[in-house]
Amino acid sequence: MKPKTSEIYDTFTAKDGRKVVLRAIRWEDLDDCIDFINSLVEEGAEILRDTNVTREEEADWLGSRLARIEKRQLIGVVAEVDGKVIANSEVEKRGSFMSHLGYLGIAIRKGYRGIGIGTKLIQTLINESKKMGLEILVLDVFEVNQPAKALYKKMGFKEVGRIPKGIHKNGRYMDLVRMTREL
Repeated sequence: MKPKTSEIYDTFTAKDGRKVVLRAIRWEDLDDCIDFINSLVEEGAEILRDTNVTREEEADWLGSRLARIEKRQLIGVVAEVDGKVIANSEVEKRGSFMSHLGYLGIAIRKGYRGIGIGTKLIQTLINESKKMGLEILVLDVFEVNQPAKALYKKMGFKEVGRIPKGIHKNGRYMDLVRMTREL
């Protein structure tokens, strides 16, 4: 079954009382995605980007994501509050001998963390990954990102390795932690 770009996966009330909609990412999210990723960069969030994204860069990124969704190679889910994208997540299916693996990525805007959105996003990605026929989810997380690591453990992910000094940010090194979960 091909995902519809208007697909809504879940609607729920976060722990702080705000209504959250989990839905498929779509082209109309471009401006929200630019604002979202740039807010993470400006915050200094534990992501693999340290410069603001341009409209052209984000359009290229979003176009490639939507094309991969069409080909059933990617699951893209955003969380929306009050009509604004406040979280983005995905599982990207690998190919060939690794086609049973999906690589999970998730980011949540400051002010929306710790209220249940991450849990719901990951559960949605797990459910959709199973429908896609994936068997194992893989993710990488900065060792210093304790809230994310705790969430991943709660959701059944286990640390399977690390790359010592795999991240060099703000003049300091930290390990990049690899975690997996069988579906």
